[in-house]
Amino acid sequence: MTPLLQIEDLAVSFDTYAGEVKAVRQVSFDVQQGEAVGIVGESGCGKSVTAHSIMRLIPTPPGRIVQGKILFNGVDLLKKSAKEMETIRGNEIGMIFQDPMTSLNPVLTIGLQIAEALQLHQNLPRQAALTRAVELLRLVGIPCPEDRVRNYPHQFSGGMRQRAMIAMALSCNPKLLIADEPTTALDVTIQAQILDLMKNLKSQFNTSIILISHDLGVVAGLCRRIVVMYAGTVCEAGSIRDVFHNPQHPYTWGLLKSVPRLDAQQKQQLAVIDGQPPDLLQPPAGCPFHPRCSYAMQVCTEMDPQITQISEEHRVKCWLQHPGAPKVWREAAGS
Repeated sequence: MTPLLQIEDLAVSFDTYAGEVKAVRQVSFDVQQGEAVGIVGESGCGKSVTAHSIMRLIPTPPGRIVQGKILFNGVDLLKKSAKEMETIRGNEIGMIFQDPMTSLNPVLTIGLQIAEALQLHQNLPRQAALTRAVELLRLVGIPCPEDRVRNYPHQFSGGMRQRAMIAMALSCNPKLLIADEPTTALDVTIQAQILDLMKNLKSQFNTSIILISHDLGVVAGLCRRIVVMYAGTVCEAGSIRDVFHNPQHPYTWGLLKSVPRLDAQQKQQLAVIDGQPPDLLQPPAGCPFHPRCSYAMQVCTEMDPQITQISEEHRVKCWLQHPGAPKVWREAAGS
């Protein structure tokens, strides 16, 4: 089956006074119709840049897409004009941005902001668009939507602003929804409600979802597949079961071991990944994770790892998968 979205060898750079920042390098993954895929990794690993590249929202300059393809329904979005992207953005591809307070216009009511997309993409009259805005607010669980549609963003709580952003992103029934840290800065109760809402919407409308998060638990609760990014590259990708129960990359081991556990001994210190992410102005030679990896070998410092296919969906970029490498992964992953 042809994927709804297919990203091939995407590379994105930003030109700064200090030099070229290689924010995303040779990223490849796909999303099937009705599927939820999670992208995880530390801050600065390229998750949001990848999402903004799909939407063609990379500011030019200083940003530029150096190479690659972004195929949506078989059509390369990178070859679309700015005018053509306006008809796709918000209509066929919706996005929930990381901070709803800065993404919403503070001087327009919530209803007008939702109605704007309906008037632009579906040519609805103003009153019909406002009526649809009320229906969408009700759909995402905002109480008294007939009244709240006339409220401004500052009159909404953080969780309600996030729900309003979801309503706006879903207003035109997009085929793909990109959620960039949709539960950041929300308490755990609101987080659970937002995730339940996204599950219901995915089931009800068969919407494909890309969920960007640093929270592995959030991703496990919604997604079927996961992409692990480090220093602008994909170091491991596969189904949730593959990556969580059979991790193959030392960075994935570190992420999984750093998750707090309910069965941990009292006062037991959390595991950490030593060191800092590399400077993308001057990425290290070889594997980008080798300066922080306890199992780095000479080849890791000299050559970029090859992609190894572990199973049909599971792939990893690590020299430890080479037949001549030491077998250390069971002990390292704590299995």
